[in-house]
Amino acid sequence: MKNLDIVLAVVGGALVGASLGLLFAPKKGEDLRDDIVDYLESKGIRLKKAKLDRLVEELQEVAKK
Repeated sequence: MKNLDIVLAVVGGALVGASLGLLFAPKKGEDLRDDIVDYLESKGIRLKKAKLDRLVEELQEVAKK
């Protein structure tokens, strides 16, 4: 079980890091969200607009801490 926890932590950290990198890039918010959607879809994750908005808000809260 420990190995699975480590893998999940690494993958989760990579996703959060990539998302934060995109959020702080010098682009318009709409373009950034499109990039996030494209990135997540390339990894097999599909989000509706409301869920994406919630994800962005959560990432912003984490970045402020």
